[in-house]
Amino acid sequence: MARESDGVRERQVAVTDFEEFYQSAYARLVGQLFSVTGSLEQAEDVVQEAFVRALDRWPTIQAYDVPELWVRRVAINLAVSEIRRLRRRAAALLRLGAQRPQPHLTPETAGVAEMLHRVPVNQRLVLLLHDVLDLPIEQVAEQLGLPVSTVRGRLSRARANLARQLAADPEGALSRHGRT
Repeated sequence: MARESDGVRERQVAVTDFEEFYQSAYARLVGQLFSVTGSLEQAEDVVQEAFVRALDRWPTIQAYDVPELWVRRVAINLAVSEIRRLRRRAAALLRLGAQRPQPHLTPETAGVAEMLHRVPVNQRLVLLLHDVLDLPIEQVAEQLGLPVSTVRGRLSRARANLARQLAADPEGALSRHGRT
């Protein structure tokens, strides 16, 4: 029993050490990565992701002479990967041309979208595919990679959830977009 509590204590100390490491290095690393990314938000994102990865490997990383070097290297790699991804995307958009077809969003389309956002995303998907796009349940299940019974259950819960929300807010999404 003492051995088990020692292991728990060691994990708690390791987490506390990591929290101290995070607090002491985070702002400095964000400042450094801002120079790489040019965006404070992106710098924060890559540094946070690097710290998440460091936490998973903390027992190994804390033994390094300077654990911050590992986190910085990971954050830089993430930033460079993101910059490359954005460049590839920009190049692809240039190849596609500046003229993209503009979607036609009618007030009804906006109303349906707002209504669908009232339910959780897994329920929203089945409502969209089955009730809005009129796909059979079997095709919805195939497209989402779910059993038919799961789709039926989500569809039932989504309809009930939506009905409750619409009843509680009769002046909701559809009435704001010209529908009654």
